[in-house]
Amino acid sequence: MRPINIYALTRLSDPVRLSRLERQMSARKNHLKIKSWETEGLKRFSEKLCAVSEETTELDYYYSFVMPKLGKEFDLLRINEDSIINIELKSGNVTDEAIRYQLLQNRYYLSTLSKTMYFYTYVSGTDRLVRLTGSGRLVDAGWAELCDLLLRQGDSYHGDIEDLFQEEKYLISPLTDPDRFLRQEYFLTFQQRDIKKQILKNVSSPTIQGFTGFPGTGKTILLYDIAMQLSRRDCVCVFHLGSHTAELEQLDERLKRIDFYYCDDETIPTIHKKYNAILVDEGHRLSRRMLEDILALRDRWQAPVIISYDREDLLALSERAECGADILEVLPDFIHYRLTNHIRRSSELSAFIRCVIRTGEAGANKNRSYPSVSLSYAADQSETAHLLRIYQKEGYTYIRNSATGLADPAIDSEMTTEISDAACKEFASVVMLLDASFFYDESGYLRQKNMAADLPAAISSDRISQSAVRNLFHGLSRAKERIAIVVSENLPVFDTLLSFLH
Repeated sequence: MRPINIYALTRLSDPVRLSRLERQMSARKNHLKIKSWETEGLKRFSEKLCAVSEETTELDYYYSFVMPKLGKEFDLLRINEDSIINIELKSGNVTDEAIRYQLLQNRYYLSTLSKTMYFYTYVSGTDRLVRLTGSGRLVDAGWAELCDLLLRQGDSYHGDIEDLFQEEKYLISPLTDPDRFLRQEYFLTFQQRDIKKQILKNVSSPTIQGFTGFPGTGKTILLYDIAMQLSRRDCVCVFHLGSHTAELEQLDERLKRIDFYYCDDETIPTIHKKYNAILVDEGHRLSRRMLEDILALRDRWQAPVIISYDREDLLALSERAECGADILEVLPDFIHYRLTNHIRRSSELSAFIRCVIRTGEAGANKNRSYPSVSLSYAADQSETAHLLRIYQKEGYTYIRNSATGLADPAIDSEMTTEISDAACKEFASVVMLLDASFFYDESGYLRQKNMAADLPAAISSDRISQSAVRNLFHGLSRAKERIAIVVSENLPVFDTLLSFLH
């Protein structure tokens, strides 16, 4: 999206023509729906500046820019190497507190650019211009002041503004980048913030609440953000049901206000301390016994319980077994929320994963292109290992599926992660293996044959009991940018996957 000359744009008054012209000027992907009052307000703003200095008619602005993934919108932005000028447009009937709140939010979201920032709002209905001070107060401003600021800023950035807002600057995982999480260098989406607000309304009593969503919707960062806020005034504990990672140990060591407990062997550890809030990460791993233990702690401490968990509705019933989502959502007093916006993963990768798990899944568009997906075929174990090494050299992390997997010492161990260790983490590029045990059933679900009789005795029964399809789903969902799949000795599955990419 490019900046546009709003003086040239507002020589039109018809919203439909203006929208078509704006798209041509800005090169945005879709038509912008512009209402008549917005057209009038933008025109009045331009003419107010022009009345002070005709030079302002030459200035370009990014108009109605929305931050990728987060959905945060800005009416007008000018950006150069040193500064940002943000101007919001209102028609009227807006309080000073609402204006101040919006400008403070804008300052929060634009802070990742590390530039000097200026924030204004023009209310066309009352012909009023206001400014946000450095201390966060709202004061009346003059047009000569704003004109001088705009002209002194000089040339604005003219590239694609989305390039300035790369998601790694503001979307992080606490377990992938604990340092940035502890420095609070992250943002929540509006949906996350709304769910957080609803949850915090209900923590004064021993409620049990939870939120779910597909992998990549930001459950972990939301849970840990809530834990951070609650720990400012209460003693808080987090039960972590995923892998015991060095990053989590770092959080445990540095977050003195929060106590972490690792739950192994389907048991909740014995606790001799009282907490005012209980949080559970990876709640889909809960067993009935673990949930009963948590509810007993809730009743004993009269503390609220907050749980993040996955739903696995994409998987065939026989591949899911019983998971925490099933036993949580039937509780009569369970309050649940659903995250729907993918913030870590692109819509392209999300659509492809849905196709892989179930060929007929609604929303899995098999007619779209998948430029970020790579598919390879191996005729034997030697070729399989060689292909995996090639992908690792290209920067892919091989997530070994613990229910199948390839044991080959030639594979780069530093670029290999067990599926049990990948939970809550994210990787730029992921490669995974589909071997001869996978097949698609008559309903289009990806399944795995019962391979227990063929597995070596060294593989334990608990590994056999894990669903390879479930592991594949969660492993592929760890990818942010690229996915690769190596199909080994399984032409029918390869042909099906190739049909999606063709």
